[in-house]
Amino acid sequence: MKFEQQLALKTIPSWAIHYLNYKKLKAVLYADSEHASNRPVANGTAAEEPAGKYQLHRDGSKVHSHESSDNDANTSYKAFRALFLGEVDKVNKRYVEQESESSEKLMALKAQWKPDMPSESVEAWKADFAKLLRQLENLSDFTQSNITACRKICKKADKVSGQPMTLSLWPLVTGLRFAKSESDEALLHDARAVWRKRAAVSIAPAASSPLESKMRRLTPAVPTVSELDLASFPVGEISRVWVALAEDGMGLPIRVPVIVAKGSVEGPVVGITAALHGNELNGIPLIHRLFDEVLPAKLHGTLVAIPVANSPGFLLSQRGYTDGTDLNRVMPGKPNGSSPQVYAYNLMHRIIRHFDYLLDMHTASRGRVNSLYVRANLLDSRTARMARLQNPQIIVHNTSPDGSLRGAAMQRGIPAITVEIGDPSRFQKRFVKNALIGVTNILSQLRMIPDEANASEFEPVVCTRSFWIFAKSGGILTVHPDVNTWVRSGDLIATIHSVFGDLEEEYFAPQDGIIVGKHVDPVCQSGNRILHLGVVENELPAVVDDGHM
Repeated sequence: MKFEQQLALKTIPSWAIHYLNYKKLKAVLYADSEHASNRPVANGTAAEEPAGKYQLHRDGSKVHSHESSDNDANTSYKAFRALFLGEVDKVNKRYVEQESESSEKLMALKAQWKPDMPSESVEAWKADFAKLLRQLENLSDFTQSNITACRKICKKADKVSGQPMTLSLWPLVTGLRFAKSESDEALLHDARAVWRKRAAVSIAPAASSPLESKMRRLTPAVPTVSELDLASFPVGEISRVWVALAEDGMGLPIRVPVIVAKGSVEGPVVGITAALHGNELNGIPLIHRLFDEVLPAKLHGTLVAIPVANSPGFLLSQRGYTDGTDLNRVMPGKPNGSSPQVYAYNLMHRIIRHFDYLLDMHTASRGRVNSLYVRANLLDSRTARMARLQNPQIIVHNTSPDGSLRGAAMQRGIPAITVEIGDPSRFQKRFVKNALIGVTNILSQLRMIPDEANASEFEPVVCTRSFWIFAKSGGILTVHPDVNTWVRSGDLIATIHSVFGDLEEEYFAPQDGIIVGKHVDPVCQSGNRILHLGVVENELPAVVDDGHM
């Protein structure tokens, strides 16, 4: 649905003029179709003409089309074919230009590196190399988006024309360098390897007593600390600690578990939080699997995870804090506020503030189900890329509500996204697996681990905004569409019956959109949420908040 909008939302702004003009191609395709259907022939029906025969000649990246006979010159959909050839030529030229430029830059930067370079030269080299990596990442995104666009417009041409146009057009695409070459991926792989080898700085293991080292290793005796001090953890190891955030009525610490994998090479600090809502659990097995797989000796940077960020709510199997307060609405907390505000303040100041990046794992609330989706500010290039790498079904542009952990982190300059992994109070292996792939994609993108980013199982739908539809009356609720399915404006989406079985109310989709999540508890009160609808529009708004609770 609205592929051209999805393409526009995924377009790299500075490269926009070089992308396949899908919207224009579609308009010309329909114009050719109307022209073909209105052209009379002897028997009074529209002319049906054979598909044209094309030869593709290359002079560098130049594409030329030649008809082989007078009949071919009159081929229907000639304007569409000519525009298509021009558009793929444009894409190919950009690819060849950027590929050549990147290759030359990589060779030059490799040659510039000297082990005895002064520190200011090293920093300048790193800055230039970081720009090259961004250029190669952009080239990879550009290539995949345009290949998808070519495939989509060929498929649409088949449908609109009633002819197998893909048979003649697709070979022209796959014969071009941007579609058949894997040079961009090879360059990116090579560049990442050079960065990990040259730009990273090894960390010398800190001197510590045998007793201290023993306490930090994976042993049943896990120490409790008042603040996370990343400098104190041993290099090349996985450590566990409890961090105290508050005290209960007995004066005992209210603690959260923290796992730290400290790499042997300097790099960013990536934090992962789960169960900030105490009954949203899918993030917990994700963290366990991640730390089972990570190799600290090969890790660049530090990985920090809080498997249960709301330990009081977790122990009560409830969403909120002990008094029911939503911790994701009181961030960054207050040092002298209410109990949940103090807890939130200490979580931010004792742990979260040490992060360079944050992934906050959630699920749907009780009585609801979710797709695998990400909420992120897509106007921020850092969080937009994190969202795409996360491997979701849906990405929702959301500038974050006041009081959320993501919003508080962003205010501190920490790029943060919220990952919604399915349903509450259960473990869902498939969603956990795909979300874990997304996490490792981000770590790979940050050059913390050597693995290359994995292709997504899903082609995510990018929503410019989303909103909830609420029940006006109470009764027995049935929500009809499944999550991650499309509805059109006017479609029946939900019904409410009385307890006696009479139809009380029907709800219809106010506009086209995709189902991000929905209510599944049949018992519905006035004001309950019915359905979370994601909307695809042409532009990303500067401020948007779905009021998500």
